[in-house]
Amino acid sequence: MPPSSPWANLSDFGAIVVAGAVMISLTRRLKVPGIMACILAGLLLGPVLGLVEVSPLSHTIAEVGTILLLFLVGLELSLDKLRDIGRVAVVAGLGQVVFTAVGGFGLNLLLGYRPVEALLIATALTFSSTVVVVKLLEDKGELNALYGRVAVGIFLVQDLVVIVALTMLAGLSGGGGLEAEAMLEGLAWSFAGMAVLLGAAIFSSRYLLPLPAAWMARSSEGFLVWSLVWCFAFVAGARQMGLSPEIGAFLAGLSLAQLPFNENLRLRVRPLMNFAIAVFFVVLGVQMELGAALDHWGASLVLSLFVLLGNPLIFLVLIARCGYSERTAFLAGVTVAQISEFSFIFIAMAAQAGLVDQSAVAVTAMVGVVTIAGSAYMILYNDPLHRWFRRQGLLRWLRAPEDDTAGAPSHHHRKGHVVVVGMNAMGRKLAHDLTRWGAEVVAVDTDHRKLEGLACPTLMGSADHLEILREADAEAAGLVVTTLRIEDSNRLLVRRCRDMGVPVAVHVFDRSVSEGLEELSPDFLIQPREAGYRELVEHLGRLGVVIS
Repeated sequence: MPPSSPWANLSDFGAIVVAGAVMISLTRRLKVPGIMACILAGLLLGPVLGLVEVSPLSHTIAEVGTILLLFLVGLELSLDKLRDIGRVAVVAGLGQVVFTAVGGFGLNLLLGYRPVEALLIATALTFSSTVVVVKLLEDKGELNALYGRVAVGIFLVQDLVVIVALTMLAGLSGGGGLEAEAMLEGLAWSFAGMAVLLGAAIFSSRYLLPLPAAWMARSSEGFLVWSLVWCFAFVAGARQMGLSPEIGAFLAGLSLAQLPFNENLRLRVRPLMNFAIAVFFVVLGVQMELGAALDHWGASLVLSLFVLLGNPLIFLVLIARCGYSERTAFLAGVTVAQISEFSFIFIAMAAQAGLVDQSAVAVTAMVGVVTIAGSAYMILYNDPLHRWFRRQGLLRWLRAPEDDTAGAPSHHHRKGHVVVVGMNAMGRKLAHDLTRWGAEVVAVDTDHRKLEGLACPTLMGSADHLEILREADAEAAGLVVTTLRIEDSNRLLVRRCRDMGVPVAVHVFDRSVSEGLEELSPDFLIQPREAGYRELVEHLGRLGVVIS
């Protein structure tokens, strides 16, 4: 059977998906990040065992993964978040980029790389992995901790640097060689195209998107499809202007991020992105020139140590100088001890443009495997690691403050509040009355129209997603109330509240579901009609939630 046949393509793709899933399952107990597991799966399938070759189908899905990743990054960058990231994100984010780029360039020259290769490899080393760090912090439940918020703010700044780097790379790879005049012309056209697309994104987010997006948001599935169409329209526009498709995807996400329902969209895009980006990393492993990497093991080791030790060190200094405590500076510093999925994308684009050879790609991939693995354990055991450093007296030179009062950004931690899920008639009445009586309330619903006009903080999204509950600070709530008429969602919410140790009240919209809910032992069942509502209010009073 010819290797180019559709069946062979599908067979290789199936092997890639199965190998990635199996490797992730096998390495889960060792707390190996999924990205690293996928790269290892690709190494086994390709260079080690020679079982598969990358088919056009696998390559296409891998490319879609990178597009969706940049789309998701764009969805994170609402203007409110950009305003809130603060001085530390800019200082530490840009400071680390400059330090790693300059230091990495010098190291690469010493390792024997040509200046252009040295510069591009050094640039690839400057990016830290938002995906790896956010996933690990979510697993630890520390994404909203002070050091977690500082790290995420820094990654947002670095994501913007990524877009600039990809734009510059598009200009360098636009043809005409590396002569100064050709380089300047390519960069000028690339930044002009970037400016046009950025203008289109800003204009559409303010004047074009709000009405049709509000109409499409009535259907979550329809809104997802519509948003993906919008994403790939920008991708097509970027291609027409000679830019990378990833830039178009990022700007499409940026335009949608300014809308009030971007959080719900992010949660729906993420599973698609996770699948496609997993394929991307398995494909990366399959394509990796293991022999070339082993031939350059010395360079891989030196650059890996540079990232593992140098990046945390510069972060430790910069974050402490911004007024944060020694502990916060240390914990945030270890989050950047790896290179990013964008590093692979960047160096792969440079190789496709003929600016670096495959040995540079292999070395970067090897540095990625080592640093992602090393930093994963550093993040998982960051507190014991910090205590050891402190006992050894290795942080005294930092002279950082003992608490986080000087430079910490403001962040409202709710505690003892009421989370009301479902803004139907009962949910809106409950949110309105509790707010009027002096209780702190967070209202949650998937329909932005049902959240309009409420005097309390609102959150658009499905409570089926754990991220939404975390954003509502449900773990610290005095009570979670669901007025939904969806039995499966109510049962899932009760289980999660039980796991968090938070009291939960459930609306019994039909007496036939009462028995099933009682098996889950919710703290309170809201019976139908007005009597049930009055009983709930009396129950809240006994809990001390209502301040009348």
